[in-house]
Amino acid sequence: MNNLEMIYSHCEHTSCYTYFRISGDFDPDTISELLGLTPDKSWKIGDTGKDGKSKYDFACWHFGTCKEYDVLVVNQMLKTITPLLSKVNILREIKEKFDVVFTLEVVPTVRFDELAPCLAPSIQVMQFCCDTGTEIDIDLYVSCPDDFDNGVVWENS
Repeated sequence: MNNLEMIYSHCEHTSCYTYFRISGDFDPDTISELLGLTPDKSWKIGDTGKDGKSKYDFACWHFGTCKEYDVLVVNQMLKTITPLLSKVNILREIKEKFDVVFTLEVVPTVRFDELAPCLAPSIQVMQFCCDTGTEIDIDLYVSCPDDFDNGVVWENS
């Protein structure tokens, strides 16, 4: 234990983004109208997918994308949901009327040698999710140093 060295904690390559998503069988324009909000992106059933060939078999409404990384990801979650906090009753009505799925998406990309973000939601975030039936989905990606692709193997010395 005496020969352990302190390492520099950093997160220059680590990132995270969050957004709120509604998915199901609905018209995204109707959702925008009911909430009085403009989505960051949306599509209807039958719209052409990203590949230019396939067709979406569900509608989607993305809102509140926050790419301003904070090691306390709850701050990003709060930025995403804050405009929705006053619309809980409308969201409940949308969920009941259209039988949709609400998701708070959290997408961190961490590098194995950097400080990992704190992904714990706050009571306020959890209360919003409980009040609206919103699921929290965390899609965690791990990246490696650039020279990993050159066949370098990292090991403790």
